[in-house]
Amino acid sequence: MRRLAVGVPAAAAAALVTVPLVGLLARAPWRALPDIVTRPAVLEALWLSLGCSLAALVVCLALGVPLAWVLARSRLPGLAVVRAVVLLPMVLPPVVGGVALLFAFGRGGVVPLPFTLPFTTAGAVTAEAFVALPFLVLAVEAGLRQLDRRYEDAAAALGAGPWARFRHVTLPLLGPSLAAGAAVCWARALGEFGATITFAGSLPGRTRTLPLAVYTTLQTDRDGAIALSLVLLALSVVVMAGLRGRWTR
Repeated sequence: MRRLAVGVPAAAAAALVTVPLVGLLARAPWRALPDIVTRPAVLEALWLSLGCSLAALVVCLALGVPLAWVLARSRLPGLAVVRAVVLLPMVLPPVVGGVALLFAFGRGGVVPLPFTLPFTTAGAVTAEAFVALPFLVLAVEAGLRQLDRRYEDAAAALGAGPWARFRHVTLPLLGPSLAAGAAVCWARALGEFGATITFAGSLPGRTRTLPLAVYTTLQTDRDGAIALSLVLLALSVVVMAGLRGRWTR
């Protein structure tokens, strides 16, 4: 009876995730798939998605790793509030994030910019970095908290400076957490939709990334939308395969 009480909801949970994916695969136009995914508009959206998501990952690494270090190692007051605000985009509806970005960096926003950011490729990168940054910060901060600081103390006792300790001791130990955080961050940026379409729009060749192309194509070409969805699904599977040793054991 106990096994039944656990097994039934467990099976239902697995089905909730598996059945939609099976439905997508069952409806896939496999014969026409090569022709669909090689269309100029599809390749344009794919390369734009890869470029924007990788640029967003670079932004997140440059800003998120120092922030994670401060959250993990600093004792400054108010860090709990900072952490809560930084992690907020994980639960914030992406459309709300896009609206917030508009009022922050748009025309007449609270941050005056000498250039136009909304509805540009840079705006798409900004939107993706906004929603993806918390995933990197969370993983790197957790990794820093789990490190055995005795190795760093031993390196300091041997005369290694802060940069040498970070480069030769901390960074190698942090590598698995940093790699996992970067992979999830990149995948989240690649799949971003709500904040991107709100802040950057859906302009072909400029801001229409692959998720936006799926939404646009679904209105006129179901097979094309399924094919594009399969491309994103394949990329997601690649990310999960790379993380299997870190998160799924």
